[in-house]
Formats: sequence, C-alpha cells, structure tokens
Amino acid sequence: MYFWWILYIVDWGLFIPVALTAAYLLVFSVCSLFRHESHVIKSKHSRRFIVLIPAYKADKSIFETVNSVLGQTYAQRNFDIVVISDHQGELVNMRLAQLPITLLTPNFDYSSKLKSLQYAMLNLPQFKIYDAVVILNAGDIVEPEFLDQVNDAYESAGTKVIQTHRLARNRNVPIARLDAILEEINNSIFRRGHLTIGLSSALGNSGCVFDFQWFKQNILKIRNFIGEDKEMEVMLMRDGIYIDYFDDIHVYDLKVTTIKKFNEQRSRWTHIQLHSLLNHIHHLPLSVFSRHYDQADKIVQWMLVPRTIMMGIISIMGLVLPFIYFRLAIKWWIVAAVSIMAFAIATPNYLIDKHWNTDFLRAPLISTGALLNIFRAGRNETRNRINSFGKMARNLKRKIRK
Repeated sequence: MYFWWILYIVDWGLFIPVALTAAYLLVFSVCSLFRHESHVIKSKHSRRFIVLIPAYKADKSIFETVNSVLGQTYAQRNFDIVVISDHQGELVNMRLAQLPITLLTPNFDYSSKLKSLQYAMLNLPQFKIYDAVVILNAGDIVEPEFLDQVNDAYESAGTKVIQTHRLARNRNVPIARLDAILEEINNSIFRRGHLTIGLSSALGNSGCVFDFQWFKQNILKIRNFIGEDKEMEVMLMRDGIYIDYFDDIHVYDLKVTTIKKFNEQRSRWTHIQLHSLLNHIHHLPLSVFSRHYDQADKIVQWMLVPRTIMMGIISIMGLVLPFIYFRLAIKWWIVAAVSIMAFAIATPNYLIDKHWNTDFLRAPLISTGALLNIFRAGRNETRNRINSFGKMARNLKRKIRK
C-alpha cells in the first residue's frame, strides 16, 4: 500500500514541473517562428569599444580569439583588446605580450570569470574612455565585420545591452554536435521567441555588448563568483534595461568534446540556476503585480527544470514505469512528444545533417548520465560544505579554549 502512495507522489512530483517546463519551451519555440529580423541602419558614429577576453588555462585557443579580433575591418583606433590571462603558462603570456593588446596577469587563489572581469575594470587606465564593452570567451572566433556589425546594431537597438548570436565552431564529435543543438535551442526559445512577444533576450556566456559606464558601475557590485551573467540579468531587469538580440551577428563558440566536460558544464549550470532561483524567487510576486514582466519571466525561467535533467527524467520514467504501472507511463510519453516537438521547432535546419539520427538516439543516454552526474556533484558539494563547516567549528572551539 505504502509503495503505491510513494510511487504516485514521486510520479506526480516529477511530472508536474517537467510538464510545465515542456509547455513553456513549446510556447516560445512556436513564438520563435514568427520573429522578424530587426532593421539595422548604418551607424554614422564610430563607437569606442573595449573587448574583454577572460582566459583561464586557455593556452592555444586564446590566440585564435585574439587574432580574430585583431583582424577586424573596424578602425583599430576605435577598439582596444584586453586579455585577462589567469593561470596560463609563461610562454603563452610572453607570446600574448608581443601582440598589440593590453595583457593583465592576475593570479587568483580561486579563479572565476567574474573576478577576471572585475580585475580588468579596476586596472584600466583612468584616461581611457569607451562607449561599450564587448565580452568574448577564450576560444571564441568572430568574423572580420563583427565590430562593424556591433556598432550598427548598438545604435539601432537604442538600449544599453545587446546579445549576439552564438554558434558552434566545432561539430566534429557527437557531444559537440549535441552541445551545438542545445545552444541553438537557447537562441530560438530564450532569445528570438522572447523578442517576438516583447520580452528581453537572455544573456549568453559571451558575445554580449554593454554600455561601458553601466558595466563598470555594476560588475563591481556582484559578489557571487559563479553565474555572473544571471546576476547581471537581474540588475538589468531592475534598472528597466531591455536586452536586444541580433541573429545576424555571429560569435563562433568552441564546444566541449568529451562527455565528462559536458556533464561538468551542465552540473555547474544547474547549481547556478538553483542558486539564482533561491536568491531571487521572493521578488516574483512583486514583479508580477508591478508589471515588471521581464524580471518575472527571468525568475520563471530559473524555476524550469534544466533541459538536460528534463530529458533524463523523461527517459527514465518513460522506460521504467510501463513495467510497474502501464497507465502512469502514458502521460510521460505525451510530455516526451511535446518536448521533442519543442526541440524540433527550435532546432535550425542547418543542424539536421547525416549525423542527426544517431545523435538523436544518443541524447537520452547522455542526458541520463548528466542527470546522475548532477546528483553526484550535488552530493559531493554538500559533503564538502559539511566538512568545511565542521572544520570551522573545530577551529572556533580551539580559540574558545585558548
């Protein structure tokens, strides 16, 4: 008797958030089909850009990024490149120092992208004046017209922040192809789909452009050293700043090529999402009642089940439940169909190639593995925190005794 009650509670406890997530994804996938491209006019003013490139143990990939930015058709007097080289080899730094860039070499005990960006802002010469900040990751590649396009788009947008279109630059292995598909699904649902109904685009991990003064003032306020893009989204929403998205401005991002790195990446993103939700969920009622729909939508996004976890849960429940209670599995097959429909609509045609069928079959297995890895990582993190608290308590007792 107790077994069936537990089964029903677990079944519906998992199904409701997964079904709501699938419905959200489907709605915005359909919205992305109706997105019309923004009309970009040629700017009459050449803005001064600073391109920040945080590089943590990037080695060779940092040179590809720097060289692609140095090869811009945009006038070189109107942009500076700053590389924040953290924990990289001396030979790499020596080679970087020979390039026409500003090289910063912090040596953090605990490295993070946020620390690198803050370090750059604190160490820029005071006499340097810029209009906008461009953030790229080590390994990103941009086209020669990138800054020209950004300059035009920034004026056309009329807002303080724009997001460019991140694309995969490598699709040579199955895990990289899956990562590329998930990236484009993000672009369709959380960027094009949102702009269709007037909501702000989501910020990406790179390829974003900020007003220099706003960025300088706000990046130093962030104290959470993981998930700085989430914190900046919240700041932008509170300031009423709209995030525009430009589909035709491309940043080619280097995707992970191993399942281990893929799982670690998804585990880190899941923890960042949960942390952001816990910190900001209390703002949701006020956001709705005060009609700050961008902020409310952002909090709702953090309430959604991460897609990798969602795919893993659907795979497990859809395969296991038929052997326990067949009727319970039917609704999982329906939500699986809805999810597949949402992903299919959000996936651009150029990614449907000869590898599509085999990659599609691998996706549930990879997602299930990622789900187990996330739980394992969460358990290890909890154990580490308990150990650290225990160590602090022991040290405190020693001090009291002394």
